Amino acid sequence: MWPMNIAEKPIAGIKGRRISTGDGVHMIANHYRKGVRLDTHMHREAQLVYAARGTMQVTTPKGRWLVPPDRAVWVPARLEHAIDVLADIEMRTLYFDLAWLDREVRSASLDAEFVVRVSPLLHQAILALFDGRNDPGRTGLLVRLAMLELHQAENSATFIPLPHEPRCRRAADIVLADPTGSHEIETLAREVGTSARTLSRLFSSETQLSFKSWCQRARIAAAIEKLSVDANVSVKQLASDLGYASVPAFSHAFRQVTGKTPTEFAEMK
Repeated sequence: MWPMNIAEKPIAGIKGRRISTGDGVHMIANHYRKGVRLDTHMHREAQLVYAARGTMQVTTPKGRWLVPPDRAVWVPARLEHAIDVLADIEMRTLYFDLAWLDREVRSASLDAEFVVRVSPLLHQAILALFDGRNDPGRTGLLVRLAMLELHQAENSATFIPLPHEPRCRRAADIVLADPTGSHEIETLAREVGTSARTLSRLFSSETQLSFKSWCQRARIAAAIEKLSVDANVSVKQLASDLGYASVPAFSHAFRQVTGKTPTEFAEMK
């Protein structure tokens, strides 16, 4: 549940290495250790948040977004959100004044939050913005290039939609509290006081995923978190802990969600 009053956090008060274009775009570089939580807040600016290294989880009223190193998250202005650092991150954030967006951007897709797969070009553009060259013309071109790549970027599946209907949300919270468990919809339905048929319908309407697909998404999110925070975990043990019959079955499910095998993901950290 979100607090009744969400604090608006001025970017002027954010610590970190700061760069400003003087034209409505502000950039801040930060390092956060594993376990840090940036509690629920909002900004008057829109922002593109990228972890050049490490993994974070961004939570909005819509759901939880897992953001490994090859993803970035777009957060519209005044959208309440919280960030949990799952593995030490080098965060690079671009903040956009609304006047700048109105003048430079014409895409309605930026009105809602989403996670994008970061292309090599977008990755290099963001890093170049923080390389200390301080050339206004170059910076302006790099910002526009990043926004162009953002429009073209592929939406990510590393998202767990959170239902709002009370019974469905209680069932979702039970699964998220133990995503490695074997959760039968009949048992969950009894726990939350409804029928399996109703709960199945609620998951479909509230999350646009079947109950089975939603649970798989939650399991893969748990796997991403484990791989991010435990360098010694084996894929075989992780597959077993998550209830998969074999490593190939786990790897297939993991690739469906992330586009990478568990081994490839672990090597990115």
